[in-house]
Amino acid sequence: MKIAGRSNSALKFVPKTTLLPIVNDNSPKQGKHLLGVGLDNHDGHKRITTAEKFSIVGGSEETHDRMTETVVKTFENLKDSGKELEEVESKELSDLLAKNTPKK
Repeated sequence: MKIAGRSNSALKFVPKTTLLPIVNDNSPKQGKHLLGVGLDNHDGHKRITTAEKFSIVGGSEETHDRMTETVVKTFENLKDSGKELEEVESKELSDLLAKNTPKK
């Protein structure tokens, strides 16, 4: 697997977390996959949420829940607009993630 090309607008959306588009080179049908990584876990729990087009790993309970909610809402927006993750530009995806990030 490799990280797909990224523009200057990183796909960061909450402190201590990052979402990266991933391309699976071993798949017959190459596609994107979002990977959310939370780095603020201090309670020892291993949090992992996976779906067909995204994975969320790590983070505190609050951070993991916020990342998951953000990505789920983003995929709902993509579906409503008739787009797939593979069809959306990095800037548009970054904007959707920022829009869908829950406020504290």
